Amino acid sequence: MLYRNYRAIKLGYRSGLEAAVADQLQKLGVTAEYESIRVPYEVPVTLRHYTPDYVLPNGIVVETKGRFTLDDRKKHLNIQEQYPDLDLRFVFSNPLCTIHKGSKTTYADWCNKYGFLYAHKFVPKAWVEETINAKSQWVVRQFTKNKPKKKT
Repeated sequence: MLYRNYRAIKLGYRSGLEAAVADQLQKLGVTAEYESIRVPYEVPVTLRHYTPDYVLPNGIVVETKGRFTLDDRKKHLNIQEQYPDLDLRFVFSNPLCTIHKGSKTTYADWCNKYGFLYAHKFVPKAWVEETINAKSQWVVRQFTKNKPKKKT
């Protein structure tokens, strides 16, 4: 017997097909447990690449953001974890925007929580005038060898 989805859901299944298979198994006299176990698994690591918006001569990496999505936040936390010496900072069009509808956490709050410096609309002159961050420059150099520079 095929079930309509709404009827299957009423019976505790996620789809009509699941309900139909349960019905078939019951008619065959098979006692099968529905969704009775959870099998953990890991998603294989996928190598991705990040292209920062700007790299200042002193080694500071600047990422500009209008929207700061969940994927963006995850990406930058991964980068921070994998390259702790990279001095990555954000310039937001509005750092007081919330990270998602209904949240009280702003982009600024998120940056403060995870130790990222940020600015509103423009790169602060103080960032440009900071002394060279040799550790960050070293990380940047690892990815810029033999690559032509695009100037702003």
